[in-house]
Amino acid sequence: MTIAARHIDITTEDITCANGMPAFLAYPTGGGKFPTVVLMHERYGLVKHTKDQAMRCARDGFTVLAPNFFYKHPDQKSLNAGDGRYDMTDPESNELMRAALATLKTHKAADPSKVVVMGYCQTGRHPLVVAAETPITAAVVWYGAASTREWAVNKLQPKALEEIIAAVNCPVFGAFGEGDHIISLDDVLRFRNCLEANKKSYDIHIYRGAPHGWLNDTMPGRYRKTEAEAGWAAQQRFLTDVFGGRWDGVVRWQFASDSGKDYDFSKNVRME
Repeated sequence: MTIAARHIDITTEDITCANGMPAFLAYPTGGGKFPTVVLMHERYGLVKHTKDQAMRCARDGFTVLAPNFFYKHPDQKSLNAGDGRYDMTDPESNELMRAALATLKTHKAADPSKVVVMGYCQTGRHPLVVAAETPITAAVVWYGAASTREWAVNKLQPKALEEIIAAVNCPVFGAFGEGDHIISLDDVLRFRNCLEANKKSYDIHIYRGAPHGWLNDTMPGRYRKTEAEAGWAAQQRFLTDVFGGRWDGVVRWQFASDSGKDYDFSKNVRME
């Protein structure tokens, strides 16, 4: 069974990892082991959109764990509504990811030899943080990891992003929007150039007109169905090739970008 196969029937569970971290688990019904995904939520915490993404991944043939990495936030309702903020440090991310991966290893539907970590927006850098310290099969970044603030060194990010990228041990998929008000095209090129300078394999896509967060169909102002479906299909092609061994033993650079000749980052605005 390939990961590209669509599974109509899935099973979902609310579970708790050994460290007390709540998580949402989704996997194909009917038995067998499947490539595993740890799906990291956006800044809103573990909300409906994240669970929807987990279920979609499961229907694509994955066992998916979506932990609440911000579970220590004292006001989950405020966080979920976007009024709160939880700043997770890189070391904390690695600690929580170890707990998530340990939980997956014990599940009968998970193949621990095939692991993907996906990050979105605020957590976009964390698949790279994990891949710099823990062997995984692929890192997936959606509209994150490349903005100006990601390159700073501070108490949240004690290692430079360049140093993290140099230590990444797997191919990287990236999806970005031309209309993003946080990440400019120059930022994406800096991210790409750093991957190339360190001879890391990547598959990066920029979608014309797509604002920040365009995959989130619970936010109508941001959601762009055409670009969301195109990005999801590109991600699936990438993962199918990775798990099929077609990225083994090579350094592969794939870059596809659509942007207008009149692109002006200063005109990009936040969508709701």
